[in-house]
Formats: sequence, C-alpha cells, structure tokens
Amino acid sequence: MAEVTIIEGAGIGEVADWLEQRIGAELAAGEGPVAITVPGGSTPFPVFQELVARDLDFSRLLVWPGDDRIVAEDHPASNTGKIRALFEPAGAEVVTLSEMEQVPRFALAWLGMGADGHIASLFPNTDPQVHDGQAIRRLTPDPLPPEAPFDRITLTIPSLLNSGAVLFTLGGSAEKRAVFEAAMRGEHDLPVARLLVAATQPVTCFA
Repeated sequence: MAEVTIIEGAGIGEVADWLEQRIGAELAAGEGPVAITVPGGSTPFPVFQELVARDLDFSRLLVWPGDDRIVAEDHPASNTGKIRALFEPAGAEVVTLSEMEQVPRFALAWLGMGADGHIASLFPNTDPQVHDGQAIRRLTPDPLPPEAPFDRITLTIPSLLNSGAVLFTLGGSAEKRAVFEAAMRGEHDLPVARLLVAATQPVTCFA
C-alpha cells in the first residue's frame, strides 16, 4: 500500500495551491502535454474555479474526467460539460470519455469518493478489479443514485493507478473520512480500498 498523507481542515484555496504546485512542477519538468484526471460531483468545482485563475500554462494541460454520466454534455448531470466550461476558456483541452480512447499516463489522478467507498464510477456492485484488462468501462451502478440515475462511463483502477500521484478530496465529510481510513487499515474491500492496496505512488487526501 502507498504512503498516504492526510491533510485536515484545508480550504478551497489550499487545495488549489497544492494542485498549482503539483501541476506546475510537471509542466516545468518537460515540454509536452501534461495529462491529469479529475472528478465530478459538487466538491471539486469550486477548486476548479480557483485553479483556472492560477498562473499555469493551461495550453499544455490535458484534462480527463475520471468518469461521467452517459448524457449529452449540455445536460445538467454531465461532468464533462461542466469541466469543459471551466477549463477550456483557460486554454486546456478536455477529453470526452469513450471506450475507444487510448488512456495516457496521468501526472495526477484526482479522485473523490462516495460514502459507499466508490471511486470514479466504480461502485461496489461493479466489482472493479486492480488488473482489469480494460482502461475504460461503461457500467450501471446498482442501486442507481437517485440524484443521478444514469449509466456511467469510467476509468478503471489500472488507468487511475497509471499516474504519478493520487489525490483524494473528501469535502470535509466525517462519514467519508471514516470509510477512507478504514480502507487504509484494510478493514474492508470496497473500491477505494482496492485502489489504495495496489497504489505505489504517493497518495494525498484532503479530508
């Protein structure tokens, strides 16, 4: 299992500071594009808004949604459409997830987590595998979340682990933190635990 650093009590600006430093270092290390994958949901979007105002060369940033609901990008439930609306005006390229896409190595895999231990759209019922032979999967959560009752497309655990670092943002939820820490201790086999057990890169968690 990777070494996990938990950071408590950080605000939006502090998470954006961490991301700016991490992405800036990756951009400075070479001349080509830098790929990251980012989560949807309510927690990251205020951070996105802060991040795109920072002094980074967004023209070299390739942003992959970690997952999305299978809806049109102009649908209110689309992660991709909302991510695109924030990052593309700053100059970044935002990828539309497709099962045909060739997934790159990510400089950073940024994840949220549900209280049920799901990451991206890898819900417990989907039985995600560390050695999944597919980079991207289309699947159906069961039960379907009532706030977003749609099929999903998602990066798999191997795609997320093909990254230089992993970041979790839990949004200050005590319930989510308890699930995350139980995963660190090996007390369950939920999707987040499977990823953490297999991770060899540094993992940072803004709890």
